[in-house]
Amino acid sequence: MIATPAKPLLVGVLALQGAYDAHARILSDLGATSRLVRLPQDLDGLDGLILPGGESTTMLKFLERNGFFDCLQSYVKTTPTFGTCAGAILLAAQVEGPAQRSLGALDITVQRNAYGRQIDSSILTAETTLAGGPLEMVFIRAPRITRTGPGVEILATRDGSPTLVRSGNLMAATFHPELSHDPRVHQFFLDLVLQHKISI
Repeated sequence: MIATPAKPLLVGVLALQGAYDAHARILSDLGATSRLVRLPQDLDGLDGLILPGGESTTMLKFLERNGFFDCLQSYVKTTPTFGTCAGAILLAAQVEGPAQRSLGALDITVQRNAYGRQIDSSILTAETTLAGGPLEMVFIRAPRITRTGPGVEILATRDGSPTLVRSGNLMAATFHPELSHDPRVHQFFLDLVLQHKISI
């Protein structure tokens, strides 16, 4: 059992684009404090960070201002970070379909927009290694993880492709857990953040 922190965990949500407010609400519901991150200095003092969905190329344009990209690239090497959809693309070591710059932090290869356009969005339920039974997964212009490195743990899949993965202090989901009523993915990340916090 993981110890309860003396004060709520402080988790940032990159607020450049996407459903960052939905992530913040779930964090609050789970007892954490959230901070919207728009500038490099907003990373100071955080226990963890969520990179939400959106459009990854647009996110890159924002991040390439004020040295934010380089700051974030260093940050995710030392602090628990969870990327969802476009956030997963940003974390990936390699991006295809087409190739683009990424933080290169998580040993996965991601294919962009692999499941089609917005009109092809879907909600699926699939088995997961998380406790509590099948997991609801909301896919919107979702990427596909086509390769995982040897240190990457697969927590859920869709048609044989990983949809939720973890490696060390990093997590990635190709779906949108913030649009589901199931809080288990966010709780798993908060548990990861807490484990890291009490170990340092």
